[in-house]
Amino acid sequence: MKRILIATLGAVAVAGCAASPPSTPSPAQSRIASDAQIDAAQEAPVEGFAKNGRWNEPQAPFTVAGNLHYVGTETVSAFLITTPEGHMLIDGVLAQSVPQIIANIKTLGFDIADVKYLLNTHAHIDHAGGLAGLQRASGAQMLASAPDKPFLEAGAIDHGPTKDIRFPPVRVDRVIRDGEVVTLGGTQLTAHITPGHSPGCTSWSLPVKRADGAQHQAFLHCSATVAGQSLVPEAYPGMVAAFRSTFAKVGAMQADIFLANHDNFFGLKDKRARQLAGDANAFVNAQELQSFNTRMEAQFEADLAKQQQAAQAGSAR
Repeated sequence: MKRILIATLGAVAVAGCAASPPSTPSPAQSRIASDAQIDAAQEAPVEGFAKNGRWNEPQAPFTVAGNLHYVGTETVSAFLITTPEGHMLIDGVLAQSVPQIIANIKTLGFDIADVKYLLNTHAHIDHAGGLAGLQRASGAQMLASAPDKPFLEAGAIDHGPTKDIRFPPVRVDRVIRDGEVVTLGGTQLTAHITPGHSPGCTSWSLPVKRADGAQHQAFLHCSATVAGQSLVPEAYPGMVAAFRSTFAKVGAMQADIFLANHDNFFGLKDKRARQLAGDANAFVNAQELQSFNTRMEAQFEADLAKQQQAAQAGSAR
C-alpha cells in the first residue's frame, strides 16, 4: 500500500468538514453531569488498576514541540494545543485528574477558560473520566466520534474490563467524522477514526513548528491494544475487522512525532529526560509510528490466535 502523508489527508478534507468556530455554551446548555456528580468523582479515592497503574500520579507539564504541550499525568496523556484564539485539549484522564490538568495548563502560562475545544481519543474511563469536569471548568465544546458518543454521554462503556465503571457523563456538542479538520487560530487538527480498541477510537494529527522553524508532523495514536478485551467472541460487533482496518490505515501514514495516550507506548519518560538534557529532537523519530503499528498488529494477531485456540479447546470438551 502506498504511504500517504497525514498532512495530505487533512488537506483534502472538504471545506464542509471543517469545524465551525467555537462559541461559549450558553447557561441554557445544561451539562449531563451535575456539579455534585463531578465533585464526588473528583474527590473519590483512586483505587484498583487506576492506582496500580499510577494513572493519577503527577507529572510536570512541558512543551513537546511548538504549540503542542503535555499536560497529563505520569502514565496517562492529555495534550494541549495552544493558539492565539484559544486552545484545544485532548483527553481528560480520570475525574480525579481534573485539578491536576488545570494546574498543569496554568503552569505553562495558559488558562483552562481559554480552551475552546475538548477532544477525546476514546471512551474508556482513564481518558474520558475527566472530560465532564474539564467541560465545566472551560465551557468548551466537546467533540467526539459517533460510535463513542453514547458511551461518553452515558458515563460508561458497555464492554471490556472497564465495563460499567462509571465516570461523570459529558455532553457531546459535535460529532467528529473521519478526516474532519478542526481549525482554531491557524492550527489545523485532523481526526482519524481508528477503531478497534473502542468502536470510535479517534487518533489526531497536526503540523507543528519548533521555535527554530523546523517543521514536524505529530500523530497522537488513540490506541491499538486489545487490553484484555474479548476478541472471541467479539466484545462488540466487527471488532476484529475494525482492528485490521486500523492497522492498514495507519500503515499508510507518516509522522515524525509519535504520541500515544499512555507513557509506555511512546517512551515518555526517556524522551522527556533526553529533552531536559538538551536534546531538542528527543520526540522526533520518523520511524516510530510505523514501528508501533507493526508491533501492535503482531500482538493483536497473537492475542486473536490465543483466544481462538482457547475457544476451540473449550468447545471440544
